[in-house]
Amino acid sequence: MDERPWHRLYDAGVPASIDYEEIALPDLLRRTAARVPDRPAIAFLNATLTYRRLLDDVERLATAMARLGVEPHARVAIHLPNLPQAVIAYYAALSLGAEVVLTNPLYTPHEIEHQWNDAGCTLAVTGDWLYARNVRPVRERLGVRHFVVARIPEYMRFPLNVLAPLKLASLDPPSIAPVPDEPGVLRFKQLVRGTEPDPPRPAIDWEDVAVLQYTGGTTGVAKAAMLTHRNLSVNVQQYQTWNTVANRFGEEVVLTALPLFHVFGMTCCMNWGIAQGALLVLLPNPRDVKAIVHSVAKHKVTLFPGVPALYNSLNNYPGIEGMDVKSVRVCLSGSAPIAPDVLQRFEQLTGARIIEGFGLSETSPVTHANPLHGERRIGWIGLPISDTDCKIVDAEDSSRELGPDEEGELLIRGPQVMKGYWHRPDETSTALCDGWLCTGDLAAMSADGYFRIVGRKKDMINASGLKVYPDEVDAVLVSHPDIVEAATIGVPDPKRGETVKSFVVLRRGARLTPGAIQDFCRKELAAYKIPREIEFLAELPKSTVLKVLRKDLRAREVAERAGETRG
Repeated sequence: MDERPWHRLYDAGVPASIDYEEIALPDLLRRTAARVPDRPAIAFLNATLTYRRLLDDVERLATAMARLGVEPHARVAIHLPNLPQAVIAYYAALSLGAEVVLTNPLYTPHEIEHQWNDAGCTLAVTGDWLYARNVRPVRERLGVRHFVVARIPEYMRFPLNVLAPLKLASLDPPSIAPVPDEPGVLRFKQLVRGTEPDPPRPAIDWEDVAVLQYTGGTTGVAKAAMLTHRNLSVNVQQYQTWNTVANRFGEEVVLTALPLFHVFGMTCCMNWGIAQGALLVLLPNPRDVKAIVHSVAKHKVTLFPGVPALYNSLNNYPGIEGMDVKSVRVCLSGSAPIAPDVLQRFEQLTGARIIEGFGLSETSPVTHANPLHGERRIGWIGLPISDTDCKIVDAEDSSRELGPDEEGELLIRGPQVMKGYWHRPDETSTALCDGWLCTGDLAAMSADGYFRIVGRKKDMINASGLKVYPDEVDAVLVSHPDIVEAATIGVPDPKRGETVKSFVVLRRGARLTPGAIQDFCRKELAAYKIPREIEFLAELPKSTVLKVLRKDLRAREVAERAGETRG
Protein backbone atom coordinates (compact mmCIF):
# COMPACT_ATOMS: atom_id res chain seq x y z
CA MET A 1 0.00 0.00 0.00
CA ASP A 2 1.27 3.47 -0.86
CA GLU A 3 2.20 5.92 1.88
CA ARG A 4 -0.89 7.37 3.52
CA PRO A 5 -1.07 10.48 5.74
CA TRP A 6 -2.00 8.41 8.80
CA HIS A 7 1.17 6.31 8.62
CA ARG A 8 3.21 9.25 9.93
CA LEU A 9 1.06 9.33 13.09
CA TYR A 10 1.54 5.70 14.09
CA ASP A 11 3.17 5.00 17.47
CA ALA A 12 6.84 4.08 17.38
CA GLY A 13 7.21 0.42 16.47
CA VAL A 14 3.86 0.14 14.65
CA PRO A 15 4.59 -0.51 10.95
CA ALA A 16 2.49 0.56 7.99
CA SER A 17 2.57 -3.08 6.85
CA ILE A 18 3.03 -6.34 8.77
CA ASP A 19 4.82 -9.52 7.76
CA TYR A 20 2.02 -11.86 8.87
CA GLU A 21 2.56 -15.29 10.30
CA GLU A 22 0.36 -17.71 8.39
CA ILE A 23 -1.15 -19.43 11.40
CA ALA A 24 -4.71 -20.66 11.87
CA LEU A 25 -6.64 -19.92 15.06
CA PRO A 26 -6.44 -23.45 16.60
CA ASP A 27 -2.65 -23.36 16.20
CA LEU A 28 -2.54 -20.15 18.24
CA LEU A 29 -4.09 -22.09 21.13
CA ARG A 30 -1.76 -25.07 20.69
CA ARG A 31 1.30 -22.81 20.65
CA THR A 32 0.23 -20.90 23.75
CA ALA A 33 -0.55 -24.14 25.61
CA ALA A 34 2.94 -25.42 24.73
CA ARG A 35 4.61 -22.21 25.96
CA VAL A 36 2.65 -21.63 29.20
CA PRO A 37 0.75 -24.87 29.97
CA ASP A 38 0.20 -24.01 33.64
CA ARG A 39 -0.86 -20.40 33.07
CA PRO A 40 -4.57 -19.86 33.88
CA ALA A 41 -6.46 -19.47 30.61
CA ILE A 42 -10.06 -19.04 31.80
CA ALA A 43 -11.55 -17.74 35.03
CA PHE A 44 -15.25 -18.40 35.50
CA LEU A 45 -16.79 -17.65 38.91
CA ASN A 46 -14.82 -19.81 41.39
CA ALA A 47 -13.07 -21.99 38.80
CA THR A 48 -10.03 -21.62 36.55
CA LEU A 49 -8.77 -23.67 33.62
CA THR A 50 -5.09 -23.71 32.74
CA TYR A 51 -3.99 -23.66 29.11
CA ARG A 52 -3.06 -27.35 29.47
CA ARG A 53 -6.60 -28.18 30.65
CA LEU A 54 -8.23 -25.92 28.06
CA LEU A 55 -6.36 -27.58 25.18
CA ASP A 56 -7.09 -31.05 26.61
CA ASP A 57 -10.83 -30.33 26.75
CA VAL A 58 -10.74 -28.82 23.25
CA GLU A 59 -9.10 -31.95 21.87
CA ARG A 60 -11.49 -34.26 23.72
CA LEU A 61 -14.50 -32.37 22.34
CA ALA A 62 -12.97 -32.25 18.87
CA THR A 63 -12.51 -36.04 18.98
CA ALA A 64 -16.15 -36.50 19.99
CA MET A 65 -17.36 -34.02 17.34
CA ALA A 66 -15.45 -35.86 14.63
CA ARG A 67 -17.09 -39.14 15.67
CA LEU A 68 -20.44 -37.38 15.35
CA GLY A 69 -19.65 -36.50 11.74
CA VAL A 70 -18.10 -33.03 12.00
CA GLU A 71 -15.54 -32.69 9.25
CA PRO A 72 -13.94 -29.87 7.26
CA HIS A 73 -16.51 -27.29 6.06
CA ALA A 74 -19.31 -28.64 8.24
CA ARG A 75 -21.17 -25.90 10.11
CA VAL A 76 -21.28 -26.02 13.90
CA ALA A 77 -23.57 -23.66 15.84
CA ILE A 78 -22.42 -22.36 19.22
CA HIS A 79 -25.41 -21.05 21.13
CA LEU A 80 -24.09 -19.97 24.53
CA PRO A 81 -23.27 -16.90 26.61
CA ASN A 82 -19.69 -16.40 27.85
CA LEU A 83 -19.09 -19.81 29.43
CA PRO A 84 -15.98 -22.03 29.30
CA GLN A 85 -17.95 -24.39 27.05
CA ALA A 86 -18.29 -21.65 24.41
CA VAL A 87 -14.51 -21.21 24.18
CA ILE A 88 -13.90 -24.98 24.14
CA ALA A 89 -16.51 -25.61 21.44
CA TYR A 90 -15.20 -22.75 19.28
CA TYR A 91 -11.63 -24.04 19.11
CA ALA A 92 -12.72 -27.67 18.88
CA ALA A 93 -14.87 -27.01 15.82
CA LEU A 94 -12.22 -24.84 14.15
CA SER A 95 -9.52 -27.46 14.76
CA LEU A 96 -11.58 -29.89 12.65
CA GLY A 97 -11.77 -27.41 9.77
CA ALA A 98 -15.45 -26.80 10.50
CA GLU A 99 -17.12 -23.41 10.20
CA VAL A 100 -18.49 -21.87 13.39
CA VAL A 101 -21.88 -20.17 13.52
CA LEU A 102 -22.03 -17.99 16.62
CA THR A 103 -25.62 -17.63 17.80
CA ASN A 104 -27.01 -15.08 20.22
CA PRO A 105 -28.49 -16.96 23.22
CA LEU A 106 -31.33 -14.41 23.32
CA TYR A 107 -32.59 -15.48 19.90
CA THR A 108 -36.18 -16.65 19.62
CA PRO A 109 -37.01 -20.07 18.14
CA HIS A 110 -37.89 -18.35 14.86
CA GLU A 111 -34.50 -16.59 14.69
CA ILE A 112 -32.64 -19.79 15.54
CA GLU A 113 -34.51 -21.70 12.85
CA HIS A 114 -33.68 -19.06 10.24
CA GLN A 115 -29.99 -18.83 11.13
CA TRP A 116 -29.18 -22.52 11.53
CA ASN A 117 -31.07 -23.53 8.40
CA ASP A 118 -29.54 -20.69 6.39
CA ALA A 119 -26.07 -21.80 7.48
CA GLY A 120 -26.82 -25.52 7.15
CA CYS A 121 -25.69 -26.40 10.68
CA THR A 122 -25.43 -30.12 11.43
CA LEU A 123 -24.32 -29.93 15.07
CA ALA A 124 -25.16 -27.37 17.75
CA VAL A 125 -23.63 -26.70 21.15
CA THR A 126 -26.25 -25.08 23.34
CA GLY A 127 -27.28 -24.64 26.98
CA ASP A 128 -29.75 -26.88 28.81
CA TRP A 129 -32.14 -23.97 29.43
CA LEU A 130 -31.70 -22.69 25.86
CA TYR A 131 -32.42 -26.10 24.39
CA ALA A 132 -35.58 -26.50 26.48
CA ARG A 133 -36.89 -22.99 25.88
CA ASN A 134 -35.94 -22.08 22.32
CA VAL A 135 -34.38 -24.99 20.44
CA ARG A 136 -36.56 -27.98 21.24
CA PRO A 137 -39.77 -26.28 19.99
CA VAL A 138 -38.28 -26.04 16.47
CA ARG A 139 -36.00 -29.08 16.55
CA GLU A 140 -37.98 -30.99 13.93
CA ARG A 141 -37.60 -28.10 11.48
CA LEU A 142 -33.82 -27.91 11.85
CA GLY A 143 -31.18 -29.76 9.88
CA VAL A 144 -29.14 -30.23 13.06
CA ARG A 145 -28.49 -33.91 13.79
CA HIS A 146 -26.74 -33.63 17.16
CA PHE A 147 -27.25 -31.25 20.08
CA VAL A 148 -24.44 -31.05 22.63
CA VAL A 149 -26.04 -29.58 25.75
CA ALA A 150 -23.96 -27.68 28.30
CA ARG A 151 -24.96 -26.75 31.86
CA ILE A 152 -23.74 -23.60 33.61
CA PRO A 153 -22.56 -25.32 36.85
CA GLU A 154 -20.47 -28.02 35.19
CA TYR A 155 -17.26 -25.95 35.15
CA MET A 156 -17.73 -24.57 38.67
CA ARG A 157 -15.99 -25.92 41.77
CA PHE A 158 -17.53 -26.88 45.08
CA PRO A 159 -19.57 -25.41 46.70
CA LEU A 160 -20.87 -23.26 43.81
CA ASN A 161 -21.48 -26.28 41.59
CA VAL A 162 -23.94 -27.50 44.23
CA LEU A 163 -25.51 -24.14 45.09
CA ALA A 164 -25.74 -22.73 41.55
CA PRO A 165 -28.62 -24.95 40.35
CA LEU A 166 -30.84 -23.57 43.10
CA LYS A 167 -30.00 -19.98 42.16
CA LEU A 168 -30.37 -20.63 38.42
CA ALA A 169 -33.75 -22.29 38.97
CA SER A 170 -35.00 -19.23 40.88
CA LEU A 171 -34.32 -16.81 38.04
CA ASP A 172 -37.13 -15.53 35.84
CA PRO A 173 -36.93 -17.21 33.42
CA PRO A 174 -34.80 -20.07 34.86
CA SER A 175 -31.30 -20.63 33.47
CA ILE A 176 -31.26 -24.36 34.10
CA ALA A 177 -33.39 -27.24 32.80
CA PRO A 178 -33.31 -31.04 32.70
CA VAL A 179 -31.39 -32.47 29.76
CA PRO A 180 -33.84 -34.78 27.99
CA ASP A 181 -32.88 -38.36 27.28
CA GLU A 182 -33.72 -38.39 23.59
CA PRO A 183 -31.96 -39.28 20.33
CA GLY A 184 -29.35 -36.80 19.17
CA VAL A 185 -29.01 -35.03 22.56
CA LEU A 186 -25.67 -35.41 24.33
CA ARG A 187 -24.34 -33.90 27.54
CA PHE A 188 -21.31 -31.64 27.11
CA LYS A 189 -19.50 -32.71 30.28
CA GLN A 190 -20.00 -36.43 29.71
CA LEU A 191 -18.92 -36.12 26.10
CA VAL A 192 -15.69 -34.31 27.06
CA ARG A 193 -14.77 -36.38 30.12
CA GLY A 194 -15.73 -39.67 28.45
CA THR A 195 -13.63 -39.19 25.31
CA GLU A 196 -9.87 -39.70 25.06
CA PRO A 197 -8.19 -36.88 23.11
CA ASP A 198 -7.29 -38.23 19.68
CA PRO A 199 -8.75 -35.75 17.18
CA PRO A 200 -8.08 -35.76 13.46
CA ARG A 201 -5.82 -32.93 12.37
CA PRO A 202 -6.93 -31.86 8.90
CA ALA A 203 -4.83 -29.33 7.04
CA ILE A 204 -6.52 -25.94 7.37
CA ASP A 205 -6.09 -23.59 4.46
CA TRP A 206 -5.65 -19.98 5.52
CA GLU A 207 -8.33 -19.00 3.02
CA ASP A 208 -10.88 -21.46 4.44
CA VAL A 209 -13.92 -19.95 6.11
CA ALA A 210 -13.65 -20.13 9.91
CA VAL A 211 -16.72 -18.23 11.09
CA LEU A 212 -20.10 -17.34 9.62
CA GLN A 213 -20.76 -14.09 11.48
CA TYR A 214 -24.38 -13.07 11.12
CA THR A 215 -24.96 -9.37 10.76
CA GLY A 216 -27.40 -6.81 9.49
CA GLY A 217 -24.59 -5.77 7.18
CA THR A 218 -24.87 -2.78 4.91
CA THR A 219 -28.54 -3.22 4.01
CA GLY A 220 -30.13 -4.43 7.24
CA VAL A 221 -30.92 -7.94 5.92
CA ALA A 222 -29.72 -10.74 8.24
CA LYS A 223 -26.86 -12.54 6.52
CA ALA A 224 -23.54 -14.15 7.35
CA ALA A 225 -20.17 -12.53 6.71
CA MET A 226 -17.72 -15.26 5.74
CA LEU A 227 -14.62 -14.65 7.87
CA THR A 228 -11.65 -16.81 6.93
CA HIS A 229 -8.83 -18.07 9.14
CA ARG A 230 -6.72 -15.46 7.36
CA ASN A 231 -9.14 -12.64 8.15
CA LEU A 232 -9.31 -13.51 11.84
CA SER A 233 -5.64 -14.42 12.32
CA VAL A 234 -4.53 -11.25 10.54
CA ASN A 235 -6.82 -9.10 12.66
CA VAL A 236 -5.38 -10.63 15.84
CA GLN A 237 -1.89 -9.80 14.59
CA GLN A 238 -2.94 -6.28 13.56
CA TYR A 239 -4.48 -5.68 16.99
CA GLN A 240 -1.45 -7.17 18.70
CA THR A 241 0.90 -4.90 16.75
CA TRP A 242 -1.16 -1.80 17.51
CA ASN A 243 -1.60 -2.60 21.20
CA THR A 244 1.94 -1.80 22.29
CA VAL A 245 1.03 -1.40 25.99
CA ALA A 246 -1.02 -4.48 26.98
CA ASN A 247 1.16 -6.85 25.02
CA ARG A 248 3.07 -8.86 27.64
CA PHE A 249 2.82 -12.53 26.74
CA GLY A 250 1.53 -14.68 29.57
CA GLU A 251 0.83 -11.72 31.87
CA GLU A 252 -2.29 -9.94 30.64
CA VAL A 253 -5.79 -10.40 32.10
CA VAL A 254 -8.68 -9.66 29.73
CA LEU A 255 -12.12 -8.75 30.99
CA THR A 256 -14.36 -10.84 28.75
CA ALA A 257 -17.74 -9.25 29.33
CA LEU A 258 -18.40 -8.52 25.67
CA PRO A 259 -20.35 -11.48 24.25
CA LEU A 260 -18.13 -13.95 22.43
CA PHE A 261 -20.86 -14.48 19.82
CA HIS A 262 -20.25 -10.86 18.80
CA VAL A 263 -17.22 -10.26 16.60
CA PHE A 264 -15.79 -7.59 18.96
CA GLY A 265 -15.67 -10.01 21.89
CA MET A 266 -14.58 -12.93 19.71
CA THR A 267 -11.48 -11.18 18.36
CA CYS A 268 -10.47 -8.60 20.96
CA CYS A 269 -11.16 -10.75 24.02
CA MET A 270 -10.96 -14.43 23.03
CA ASN A 271 -8.75 -14.80 19.96
CA TRP A 272 -6.32 -12.06 20.96
CA GLY A 273 -6.28 -13.24 24.56
CA ILE A 274 -5.53 -16.85 23.60
CA ALA A 275 -2.76 -15.75 21.22
CA GLN A 276 -1.27 -13.59 23.97
CA GLY A 277 -1.40 -16.24 26.70
CA ALA A 278 -3.78 -14.02 28.66
CA LEU A 279 -6.27 -14.98 31.35
CA LEU A 280 -9.83 -14.57 30.04
CA VAL A 281 -12.18 -13.51 32.84
CA LEU A 282 -15.52 -14.77 31.50
CA LEU A 283 -18.69 -12.89 32.45
CA PRO A 284 -21.96 -14.17 30.94
CA ASN A 285 -23.93 -10.96 31.52
CA PRO A 286 -22.41 -7.64 30.34
CA ARG A 287 -25.17 -5.80 32.22
CA ASP A 288 -24.07 -7.20 35.58
CA VAL A 289 -21.98 -4.21 36.65
CA LYS A 290 -21.42 -5.61 40.15
CA ALA A 291 -19.84 -8.75 38.71
CA ILE A 292 -17.69 -6.67 36.36
CA VAL A 293 -16.40 -4.38 39.11
CA HIS A 294 -15.63 -7.27 41.46
CA SER A 295 -13.97 -9.28 38.68
CA VAL A 296 -11.67 -6.37 37.82
CA ALA A 297 -10.64 -6.12 41.47
CA LYS A 298 -10.33 -9.88 42.09
CA HIS A 299 -8.41 -10.85 38.96
CA LYS A 300 -6.44 -7.61 38.46
CA VAL A 301 -7.76 -7.08 34.95
CA THR A 302 -5.28 -5.28 32.68
CA LEU A 303 -7.21 -5.06 29.40
CA PHE A 304 -10.86 -3.98 29.31
CA PRO A 305 -12.50 -4.06 25.84
CA GLY A 306 -15.91 -2.42 26.16
CA VAL A 307 -18.49 0.02 24.92
CA PRO A 308 -19.35 3.49 26.24
CA ALA A 309 -22.44 2.27 28.11
CA LEU A 310 -20.29 -0.25 29.99
CA TYR A 311 -17.75 2.36 31.06
CA ASN A 312 -20.56 4.70 32.07
CA SER A 313 -22.20 1.98 34.18
CA LEU A 314 -18.94 1.33 36.01
CA ASN A 315 -18.46 5.06 36.60
CA ASN A 316 -21.83 5.21 38.34
CA TYR A 317 -21.51 2.00 40.37
CA PRO A 318 -22.14 2.79 44.06
CA GLY A 319 -18.90 2.84 46.01
CA ILE A 320 -16.69 2.57 42.94
CA GLU A 321 -14.23 5.06 44.43
CA GLY A 322 -13.38 2.52 47.13
CA MET A 323 -12.90 -0.42 44.75
CA ASP A 324 -9.48 -1.60 43.59
CA VAL A 325 -9.70 -1.06 39.83
CA LYS A 326 -6.25 0.43 39.26
CA SER A 327 -4.91 -2.68 37.52
CA VAL A 328 -6.62 -1.74 34.23
CA ARG A 329 -4.08 -0.36 31.78
CA VAL A 330 -5.78 -0.21 28.37
CA CYS A 331 -9.41 -0.11 27.24
CA LEU A 332 -10.56 -0.45 23.65
CA SER A 333 -13.90 1.29 23.18
CA GLY A 334 -16.17 0.71 20.20
CA SER A 335 -19.76 0.67 18.91
CA ALA A 336 -20.44 4.37 19.57
CA PRO A 337 -18.59 7.60 20.39
CA ILE A 338 -17.72 7.95 24.06
CA ALA A 339 -18.68 11.13 25.90
CA PRO A 340 -15.61 13.07 27.14
CA ASP A 341 -16.88 13.15 30.73
CA VAL A 342 -17.41 9.36 30.73
CA LEU A 343 -13.89 8.82 29.42
CA GLN A 344 -12.30 11.23 31.89
CA ARG A 345 -14.19 9.80 34.87
CA PHE A 346 -13.25 6.21 34.00
CA GLU A 347 -9.61 7.09 33.47
CA GLN A 348 -9.51 8.92 36.82
CA LEU A 349 -10.94 5.87 38.58
CA THR A 350 -8.66 3.31 36.96
CA GLY A 351 -5.59 5.11 35.67
CA ALA A 352 -6.19 3.33 32.35
CA ARG A 353 -6.16 4.82 28.88
CA ILE A 354 -9.30 4.43 26.76
CA ILE A 355 -8.63 4.05 23.06
CA GLU A 356 -11.58 4.56 20.74
CA GLY A 357 -11.66 2.38 17.68
CA PHE A 358 -13.94 1.08 14.97
CA GLY A 359 -14.81 -2.14 13.25
CA LEU A 360 -17.49 -4.17 11.54
CA SER A 361 -18.58 -7.79 11.45
CA GLU A 362 -17.39 -7.76 7.85
CA THR A 363 -13.86 -6.72 8.91
CA SER A 364 -13.13 -9.26 11.67
CA PRO A 365 -13.69 -6.49 13.16
CA VAL A 366 -10.93 -3.92 13.84
CA THR A 367 -10.08 -1.37 11.14
CA HIS A 368 -9.35 1.86 13.06
CA ALA A 369 -8.01 2.92 16.44
CA ASN A 370 -6.51 5.94 18.11
CA PRO A 371 -2.81 5.65 18.94
CA LEU A 372 -1.94 4.48 22.44
CA HIS A 373 0.86 7.02 22.86
CA GLY A 374 0.19 9.62 20.18
CA GLU A 375 -2.62 12.11 19.83
CA ARG A 376 -6.00 10.79 20.92
CA ARG A 377 -9.02 12.56 19.49
CA ILE A 378 -12.04 11.91 21.67
CA GLY A 379 -15.12 11.09 19.62
CA TRP A 380 -12.99 10.05 16.62
CA ILE A 381 -12.35 6.45 15.62
CA GLY A 382 -8.70 7.25 15.00
CA LEU A 383 -6.36 6.00 12.27
CA PRO A 384 -6.64 3.01 9.95
CA ILE A 385 -4.50 0.24 11.43
CA SER A 386 -1.62 -1.48 9.61
CA ASP A 387 -2.37 -2.66 6.04
CA THR A 388 -5.79 -1.00 6.13
CA ASP A 389 -6.69 1.49 3.41
CA CYS A 390 -9.69 3.81 3.58
CA LYS A 391 -11.34 6.54 1.58
CA ILE A 392 -14.44 8.71 1.75
CA VAL A 393 -16.69 8.78 -1.31
CA ASP A 394 -19.88 10.55 -2.26
CA ALA A 395 -22.75 8.66 -0.62
CA GLU A 396 -24.72 8.84 -3.87
CA ASP A 397 -21.83 8.29 -6.30
CA SER A 398 -19.08 6.00 -4.97
CA SER A 399 -16.86 6.77 -7.95
CA ARG A 400 -16.32 10.31 -6.64
CA GLU A 401 -13.73 10.44 -3.87
CA LEU A 402 -14.11 13.28 -1.41
CA GLY A 403 -11.47 15.48 0.15
CA PRO A 404 -10.51 16.21 3.78
CA ASP A 405 -13.40 16.99 6.14
CA GLU A 406 -16.04 16.21 3.51
CA GLU A 407 -18.71 13.81 4.74
CA GLY A 408 -19.50 10.72 2.70
CA GLU A 409 -19.49 6.93 2.79
CA LEU A 410 -16.52 5.13 4.33
CA LEU A 411 -14.89 2.50 2.12
CA ILE A 412 -12.31 0.07 3.52
CA ARG A 413 -9.94 -2.52 2.13
CA GLY A 414 -7.45 -4.74 3.88
CA PRO A 415 -6.60 -8.37 4.69
CA GLN A 416 -9.21 -8.48 7.48
CA VAL A 417 -12.12 -7.79 5.09
CA MET A 418 -14.51 -10.73 4.70
CA LYS A 419 -14.58 -13.15 1.80
CA GLY A 420 -18.22 -12.22 1.10
CA TYR A 421 -21.72 -13.00 2.32
CA TRP A 422 -22.74 -16.64 2.68
CA HIS A 423 -24.91 -17.75 -0.26
CA ARG A 424 -25.70 -14.12 -1.20
CA PRO A 425 -23.79 -13.21 -4.35
CA ASP A 426 -25.91 -10.13 -5.04
CA GLU A 427 -25.34 -8.77 -1.54
CA THR A 428 -21.64 -9.55 -1.88
CA SER A 429 -21.29 -7.71 -5.17
CA THR A 430 -23.04 -4.68 -3.67
CA ALA A 431 -20.86 -4.61 -0.55
CA LEU A 432 -17.53 -5.52 -2.18
CA CYS A 433 -16.70 -3.35 -5.17
CA ASP A 434 -13.29 -3.29 -6.87
CA GLY A 435 -11.65 -4.60 -3.71
CA TRP A 436 -13.33 -2.09 -1.40
CA LEU A 437 -15.93 -2.79 1.30
CA CYS A 438 -18.76 -0.27 1.12
CA THR A 439 -19.54 0.06 4.82
CA GLY A 440 -22.77 2.05 4.77
CA ASP A 441 -21.19 4.30 7.43
CA LEU A 442 -20.99 8.03 6.84
CA ALA A 443 -17.65 9.46 7.88
CA ALA A 444 -15.06 12.17 7.28
CA MET A 445 -11.27 12.19 7.28
CA SER A 446 -9.08 15.01 8.51
CA ALA A 447 -6.20 16.22 6.37
CA ASP A 448 -3.73 14.32 8.57
CA GLY A 449 -5.61 11.00 8.42
CA TYR A 450 -7.89 10.81 11.47
CA PHE A 451 -11.40 9.49 10.84
CA ARG A 452 -14.69 10.25 12.54
CA ILE A 453 -18.04 8.55 12.05
CA VAL A 454 -20.96 10.83 11.27
CA GLY A 455 -23.67 8.16 11.22
CA ARG A 456 -25.20 5.38 9.15
CA LYS A 457 -26.65 6.00 5.71
CA LYS A 458 -29.86 4.29 6.82
CA ASP A 459 -30.05 6.44 9.99
CA MET A 460 -29.61 9.79 8.27
CA ILE A 461 -32.59 12.12 8.72
CA ASN A 462 -33.79 14.17 5.76
CA ALA A 463 -35.51 17.23 7.22
CA SER A 464 -36.81 19.50 4.45
CA GLY A 465 -33.96 18.32 2.24
CA LEU A 466 -31.32 19.02 4.91
CA LYS A 467 -29.21 16.16 6.29
CA VAL A 468 -29.22 15.50 10.01
CA TYR A 469 -26.90 12.88 11.46
CA PRO A 470 -28.28 11.35 14.69
CA ASP A 471 -24.82 10.68 16.15
CA GLU A 472 -24.02 14.38 15.99
CA VAL A 473 -27.22 15.29 17.82
CA ASP A 474 -26.66 12.57 20.43
CA ALA A 475 -23.11 13.78 21.10
CA VAL A 476 -24.43 17.24 21.92
CA LEU A 477 -27.22 15.87 24.11
CA VAL A 478 -24.95 13.66 26.25
CA SER A 479 -22.59 16.59 26.78
CA HIS A 480 -25.32 18.06 29.02
CA PRO A 481 -24.37 17.28 32.65
CA ASP A 482 -27.84 15.93 33.46
CA ILE A 483 -28.21 13.63 30.43
CA VAL A 484 -26.83 10.10 30.72
CA GLU A 485 -27.85 8.70 27.32
CA ALA A 486 -29.61 9.84 24.19
CA ALA A 487 -30.79 8.35 20.91
CA THR A 488 -32.09 10.37 17.99
CA ILE A 489 -34.22 9.17 15.07
CA GLY A 490 -36.20 10.65 12.22
CA VAL A 491 -39.97 10.61 12.48
CA PRO A 492 -42.59 11.48 9.84
CA ASP A 493 -43.55 15.14 9.59
CA PRO A 494 -46.22 16.55 7.23
CA LYS A 495 -44.20 19.70 6.46
CA ARG A 496 -40.55 18.63 6.69
CA GLY A 497 -40.95 15.05 5.44
CA GLU A 498 -38.97 13.96 8.48
CA THR A 499 -38.24 15.73 11.70
CA VAL A 500 -35.83 15.10 14.54
CA LYS A 501 -36.91 13.24 17.67
CA SER A 502 -34.62 12.43 20.59
CA PHE A 503 -35.10 9.93 23.40
CA VAL A 504 -33.28 11.01 26.54
CA VAL A 505 -32.30 9.32 29.81
CA LEU A 506 -31.64 11.73 32.68
CA ARG A 507 -29.29 11.31 35.60
CA ARG A 508 -30.97 10.09 38.75
CA GLY A 509 -32.71 13.01 40.47
CA ALA A 510 -32.25 15.41 37.54
CA ARG A 511 -35.13 17.49 36.21
CA LEU A 512 -35.15 18.90 32.70
CA THR A 513 -37.86 20.06 30.34
CA PRO A 514 -37.84 19.56 26.58
CA GLY A 515 -37.56 23.33 26.21
CA ALA A 516 -34.46 23.49 28.38
CA ILE A 517 -32.83 20.73 26.33
CA GLN A 518 -33.66 22.50 23.07
CA ASP A 519 -32.17 25.73 24.43
CA PHE A 520 -29.00 23.81 25.30
CA CYS A 521 -28.82 22.37 21.78
CA ARG A 522 -29.09 25.80 20.17
CA LYS A 523 -25.59 26.60 21.38
CA GLU A 524 -24.11 23.69 19.41
CA LEU A 525 -26.48 22.78 16.58
CA ALA A 526 -27.97 24.51 13.57
CA ALA A 527 -31.69 25.17 13.98
CA TYR A 528 -32.77 22.36 11.63
CA LYS A 529 -30.80 19.79 13.67
CA ILE A 530 -32.39 20.63 17.03
CA PRO A 531 -34.82 17.92 18.19
CA ARG A 532 -38.39 19.07 17.62
CA GLU A 533 -39.66 16.24 19.82
CA ILE A 534 -38.06 14.96 23.03
CA GLU A 535 -39.23 11.95 25.02
CA PHE A 536 -37.84 10.93 28.40
CA LEU A 537 -37.17 7.23 29.02
CA ALA A 538 -35.92 5.31 32.04
CA GLU A 539 -33.51 3.45 29.75
CA LEU A 540 -32.78 3.02 26.07
CA PRO A 541 -33.21 -0.31 24.28
CA LYS A 542 -29.81 -1.95 23.80
CA SER A 543 -28.34 -4.99 22.11
CA THR A 544 -26.42 -7.70 23.94
CA VAL A 545 -23.25 -5.63 23.45
CA LEU A 546 -25.01 -2.59 24.93
CA LYS A 547 -25.32 -0.80 21.61
CA VAL A 548 -28.37 1.49 21.45
CA LEU A 549 -31.01 0.02 19.14
CA ARG A 550 -32.43 2.91 17.14
CA LYS A 551 -34.39 0.42 15.05
CA ASP A 552 -36.39 -0.56 18.13
CA LEU A 553 -37.16 3.08 18.84
CA ARG A 554 -38.27 3.57 15.24
CA ALA A 555 -40.48 0.47 15.39
CA ARG A 556 -42.04 1.71 18.62
CA GLU A 557 -42.64 5.13 17.10
CA VAL A 558 -44.27 3.65 14.01
CA ALA A 559 -46.56 1.49 16.16
CA GLU A 560 -47.55 4.40 18.39
CA ARG A 561 -48.29 6.71 15.46
CA ALA A 562 -50.29 4.00 13.73
CA GLY A 563 -52.35 3.62 16.90
CA GLU A 564 -52.96 7.37 17.06
CA THR A 565 -54.08 7.34 13.42
CA ARG A 566 -56.53 4.50 14.04
CA GLY A 567 -57.79 6.23 17.19
